[in-house]
Amino acid sequence: MSGRSAPGLRAFLSDFDEETTVRQRVRPSAALVAAAGIAVAVPAVAAPPAAAEETGPDLVVSALPRTAPAPGGTYEESVTITNRGTAAADGVTFRIRLTRGLDFPEPVEGCTYSTVGDRVGQALCTLDTVVGPGASVTVPVRFEALPKALMEAVEYGTGPTGGEPGEGFGDSYRRLTLAADNTADLVAVGEWTEALPGGSQSFTVGLRNDGPGWVQVQDSDDQPALLVTVPSGTVATEVPEGCAPFGTDGPSGPPVPGRPRYVCWPADGTLEVGQSLSYTFSVRIDKDARSPRGEVKATSVYDIAPEYDKNRANNTDLIRIDLPTDNEPGPSPSDGTAGGSGSGGAGDDGGSGTGGSGTTPQGQAADGSGTSGSASSTPTATGASPGGDLAHTGSDGAPLLAAAAAGTAALGGLLVVAVRRRRAAGSS
Repeated sequence: MSGRSAPGLRAFLSDFDEETTVRQRVRPSAALVAAAGIAVAVPAVAAPPAAAEETGPDLVVSALPRTAPAPGGTYEESVTITNRGTAAADGVTFRIRLTRGLDFPEPVEGCTYSTVGDRVGQALCTLDTVVGPGASVTVPVRFEALPKALMEAVEYGTGPTGGEPGEGFGDSYRRLTLAADNTADLVAVGEWTEALPGGSQSFTVGLRNDGPGWVQVQDSDDQPALLVTVPSGTVATEVPEGCAPFGTDGPSGPPVPGRPRYVCWPADGTLEVGQSLSYTFSVRIDKDARSPRGEVKATSVYDIAPEYDKNRANNTDLIRIDLPTDNEPGPSPSDGTAGGSGSGGAGDDGGSGTGGSGTTPQGQAADGSGTSGSASSTPTATGASPGGDLAHTGSDGAPLLAAAAAGTAALGGLLVVAVRRRRAAGSS
């Protein structure tokens, strides 16, 4: 062979065989080490340390204590803003928002005040300070509870880098719900009207808040509501907006007619002190109906009695439709005392419990004579009385008089008893 002598080749091959033999002897040892689970440390060359990346300021705000002042009292606490970022926050914009039952006691220098959204009070304050990495600053939070305070909420904090916060909540901008030591009195307002068998009639019922607290549920779905039981012997033909059929334990579907019960509630879940909401239904009366009676109940959308409503005596009221064929006397004026018993239920022919609005039965004076009084003396949200003229409620009221007069002889004078309240109301 060229380039290498025979002795040299033999020496090379001898060296190769010896090296191979050594490698073969080493391999079983390595396999045993691996099988034994012993780690063999291999020295690594350490990489040079990377420079810390600057991420900017990252502000977090501590939580306010959940202590609610009594109406007329003042809430005075403070929060701590801490910078957990790697750069300083040069200036901080701090925002506080209060629901309607709370207010700012006096203006503070460096803050601008406004009203936003659903009549929410806002203070936007500029803190002329630098909050370095790891540093903190304390900010006082002070507001007062108004006489109508009940279920309230407070938003407070800043943006993550110290700018004005957005609309979401997180570590730098928080929300606190408070329950003031107060109550609200929900009142159910029914109606007493007249109709003819086989005809149609409308009735207007209402939900009122007699205070002293306003109602806006902050942390549940139990909005104030009116549960309406359609009078027996009638079928609902028109259902107002804001009402839904009431299923097993709550609203169930759109406001379709023909259901036995409906629940009505304000779209925003709010009921101010003194505010009345009215709902007008139309029904078709069966030809053989006798003494149609229904009920209204002040409750929540799931028919759970609100804890803040401590006066349950006026939570129910009667829907009464008198028919000429009933031939029954009217209720005694003493059946509805001031405040009302609130126990009148569907099918109660006695007419008791109609004092849900805190008066004698609607449409009847204390001496038993008819009046043209409305279902509620409190204006509704649209400025109208929720009940209207009870003796003439609904578009069918005027034709009813003419039809009754034409049929007097045929009915043998029974209409005189049934319409006596209407005539008295017209002459008063």
